[in-house]
Amino acid sequence: MVWFSHPSFLVPRLFFSMLYRRFGRTNLQMPVFSCGGMRYQYKWQDVQLQDVPADNQANLEATIRRSLELGIDHIETARGYGSSEMQLGQIVPHLPRETFIFQTKVSPKADPNEFRANLEQSLAYVNLEYVDLLGIHGINTPEILNWTIRPGGCLDVAREFQKQGRVRFIGFSTHGPTDVIVNTCETGQFDYVNLHWYYINQRNWAAIEAATRQDMGVFIISPSDKGGMLYNPPRRLVELCAPLSPIVFNDLFCLSHSQVHTLSVGAAHPQDFDEHVKTVGLLDRADEVLPPILQRLEQAAIERLGEDWYKTWQVGLPSIQETPGQFNVHTVLWLRNLAIAYDMTEFAKARYAMLNNASHWFPGVKVNQIDLAALQPFLRHSPHADKIPAILQEAHDLLGGQEGKRLSQA
Repeated sequence: MVWFSHPSFLVPRLFFSMLYRRFGRTNLQMPVFSCGGMRYQYKWQDVQLQDVPADNQANLEATIRRSLELGIDHIETARGYGSSEMQLGQIVPHLPRETFIFQTKVSPKADPNEFRANLEQSLAYVNLEYVDLLGIHGINTPEILNWTIRPGGCLDVAREFQKQGRVRFIGFSTHGPTDVIVNTCETGQFDYVNLHWYYINQRNWAAIEAATRQDMGVFIISPSDKGGMLYNPPRRLVELCAPLSPIVFNDLFCLSHSQVHTLSVGAAHPQDFDEHVKTVGLLDRADEVLPPILQRLEQAAIERLGEDWYKTWQVGLPSIQETPGQFNVHTVLWLRNLAIAYDMTEFAKARYAMLNNASHWFPGVKVNQIDLAALQPFLRHSPHADKIPAILQEAHDLLGGQEGKRLSQA
């Protein structure tokens, strides 16, 4: 191990080689891990530079330098991440521009002039002549997709910046349902996509396939947090993933699929990369390492949930748009399953608490906000229609009791 000095502390550099994958039609060589910028900033709101504590800025800069030392040269942030862009703008202009890939994201608006102003603000904050990747942030609904791609919409504004040389490639990020993601990919107008997909939530595989058909880059959002709060896993999950940690297992599962190009590491501190990079040395052995863990996880879930439920619980469920009160049946049952199968109760409670509080970023309401009897006719295509209302009530009893917000709303 070699040590490199930093103004505030010493950080180790490990002897290993980062792996890179072609990021779709951008042809950028993307590291298999990216440095996500939503957890090391000072505030979730814009602040003046002089209001940022020196220790917070030093930690952010140390995290970026650690990322680059490890070969993680993709730095990703967003206009919606509060002071993140502004704080990054104090360090990235002083780095050799060819040594990193920079991405920011700006949310589309019904008024494209508002989008334009926000994009100008982003570029001013990051203080770079250009950003490599601009993401249209949060194409989560058909309406937001329309704001983006309609003539004169936000995508046309982004294209103007691209023609000026201030943006190289344009993609989109999404927390939306799979059909919206697929439809967005199939417009053929985007170079890459940021989306959720990991072991505990593989619903968006069809969207990854759609992106692959369009030769788009595929970036996985928040695999360790939204992928199960794997930085604080329950003992049962630790035992089932052994000899890997849950973080390394999930990273390896995702990256064993060549269609996936990079996973976001939302690092809050320089050391937060260390567990993830252990995955790099295992990638050429994924076919050997993963199967026994996958089999163990499946068997453990069957033992607690029952084989019939485990294999068919998703069949015939109505979409959120089809249910009275905009109730997300799938999400509630999914969270209940995770809590029971793997003791992932803390994660399930945190996500359940966000229902009715996160708008289109995590849509739906809680069980106690709907009439379960009125829901019954909408379950007619499910093989478990008769018992789902009781299971939903059980889920609420297990997971309810608190209200939650997205980080950006805190």
